[in-house]
Amino acid sequence: MRDIKEEKQEVSIPQRSRGVSIAVRLAQCALFVVLMVVSAFIRIPIPYVPLTFQTVVAVLAGLLLGARWGTAAMLVYVFMGLVGLPVFSGGGGFAYVLQLTFGYIIGFACAAFAAGLLRGSGAFTIRRATLAALAGVAANYLIGIPYFMVIWSCYMNMSGLWNAVLVNNVLFIPKDIVLCILAAFLAQRVGKALRKG
Repeated sequence: MRDIKEEKQEVSIPQRSRGVSIAVRLAQCALFVVLMVVSAFIRIPIPYVPLTFQTVVAVLAGLLLGARWGTAAMLVYVFMGLVGLPVFSGGGGFAYVLQLTFGYIIGFACAAFAAGLLRGSGAFTIRRATLAALAGVAANYLIGIPYFMVIWSCYMNMSGLWNAVLVNNVLFIPKDIVLCILAAFLAQRVGKALRKG
C-alpha cells in the first residue's frame, strides 16, 4: 500500500513541474508579444518603412525563449495583427499583407527561429549569442527585402525599385546589427541570471 502511494507521488511531481514549466513559458511568450506591440509604436516615422525596434525584440525572443517558443510568440503577434487588432506599426487587418513592410512582420518569426536555433542548448557564450543574433537579423532581412520588392514592383507598380530598396531597407541594416549585438550581450547576462535563479 505504501509503495503504491510512493509511486503516485513520483508520478505527480514531474507532471506538476511540467505544468509549471509550460505556464512559465506561456507567460514569457505573452511578455514578448506585449514587447512587440509596444516596440511597434516606438518608431521614427520614415516614408514607406517606419523605423521601429521590433527586430531586436524578435531576436531577443529567440535568444531567451529558444527557437520553438520564440517563434510561437512572434506568430501570435502576427496572428493578432491579421485578425484586425491594431498591433502593427500601421494598424492591422488581413489587408496588411499588401503593405511594403509585411515581409518584415513575417520575418520576425524567422528571426526568432534562426536566433533560437543557433543559440541552441549548449553553453550560452557571448560568441554564440552574437552569432545567433546576427543570424536573426539576416533571416528578417532575407524575408523583408524580397517582399518589399514584390509589393513595390508588382502591386504598387512604382519605379525606382533599387533606390527604394537601398533607402528604405539596406540603410537600416547597420542599426539592426548594432542593436542585436547589444541584445546578444543582454540575453547572455539575463540567461545567466535565470539559470542562477
